[in-house]
Amino acid sequence: MTNVLEAKKVSKSYSLGKNNEQPVLKNVNLELRAGEFVSIMGPSGCGKSTLLQIISGMDKMTSGSVAIQGQEIGSLSEERLAQLRLSKMGFIFQQSGFLKNLSLLDNIILPAYMAKAESRAAINRRASELMKRTGIAQLAHADKSQVSGGQLQRAAICRALINQPQLVFGDEPTGALNSKASDEVMDILAEMNAAGTTIMLVTHDAKVAAKTQRVLFMLDGCIVGERRLGQLGQAELKEREAKLSSWLAEMGF
Repeated sequence: MTNVLEAKKVSKSYSLGKNNEQPVLKNVNLELRAGEFVSIMGPSGCGKSTLLQIISGMDKMTSGSVAIQGQEIGSLSEERLAQLRLSKMGFIFQQSGFLKNLSLLDNIILPAYMAKAESRAAINRRASELMKRTGIAQLAHADKSQVSGGQLQRAAICRALINQPQLVFGDEPTGALNSKASDEVMDILAEMNAAGTTIMLVTHDAKVAAKTQRVLFMLDGCIVGERRLGQLGQAELKEREAKLSSWLAEMGF
């Protein structure tokens, strides 16, 4: 498998005043292979969300390099970065960020209309297919106030996939959901990954991480460990959760 993402010696610091820098990331190295399903775990404030923002081009690193499909992103203009995110990446956050004056369908198709890479008819067909695939086709004309949290995250997955990205990032995508809705969202993401989409998630939930193939552990701005879980068989889930909990305890999380 080839790497779709490579980060080398990525550091990030915030200035707190004269001669006072607060390091958030410290020389982080990371590779993400095509078709992987990877999660990042760690305590609050360890830098996992900041790392996700930097490797996806949403924030600037202080030093280091990040390449997406061989293209270095550190020197790209904001316009080029925005186009790269629009065409190559999809994003799912804890809160959907859907516009309240638009229907679910309109929110889903908006990034594709902005990309202007294909006809609106083709975009609309793919949006309908995605909504059917995720079980929310009947909610196309509902707005965000008329659906459950789980249904809204399904719509967010559709929006993330509308431009057929090679790489999808999720920052606590199940964090605001109940257990049932969380399981449903993770099942959909697993299906998308099995179809070839590369996915990286930030999560605090061992049950969520147990459904991914590889887990990275972060502490104090560094990746301090990694465990490979491989493909998931349903009978293994409880065992994988227990292993993750044990590893987290060993690392002092």
